[in-house]
Amino acid sequence: MCLITLLCLLSSAHTALAAPRLQAAFSPNQGATELVMHTIGDARNTILVAAYGFTSFPIAQALIDAHQRGVDVRIVLDESNRHNTYSVLRLLQNAGVPARTNNHYGIMHDKFMIIDGTTLELGSFNYTKAAETSNAENVLVIKEAPDIVGDYSRQWEKLWAEGAHPLPGNEARLPHTLVLRDQ
Repeated sequence: MCLITLLCLLSSAHTALAAPRLQAAFSPNQGATELVMHTIGDARNTILVAAYGFTSFPIAQALIDAHQRGVDVRIVLDESNRHNTYSVLRLLQNAGVPARTNNHYGIMHDKFMIIDGTTLELGSFNYTKAAETSNAENVLVIKEAPDIVGDYSRQWEKLWAEGAHPLPGNEARLPHTLVLRDQ
């Protein structure tokens, strides 16, 4: 009995000390967008997004799909998205995804997502078509690293609290059916 208890304790300690699981991808055209979309697709409960530029229709569609299957998706973007013609901000909001912009900094240059409070996606990769097709950028997905995910979660909450709702409630809503899946 004592040996079984000791083995259970050692097994639990080993699990608590398990190394984080990592995945990486790069651009141009080396799987960065696909890794981000796959990570979004794995979400079951929450996706918290902090981003500087956001013009990627495939990533926006993956977030809309997650929202439509019941995942709590919330997004805070740099203030420049309010006035950027190509930003997907309005598209996401018109699909019912809560979104805010943050103007408390020269630029809010963050690029990260927290998925289900357990997975962190980050890197230099902006959520833009140019990042996927033209720029040399990187994406890193970290799982099983609760301390770092907690740090990023607290930072996301700070950015969200500082953010403003960018679209007045009485503004006409654009149909979110404008998203084209093959762009």
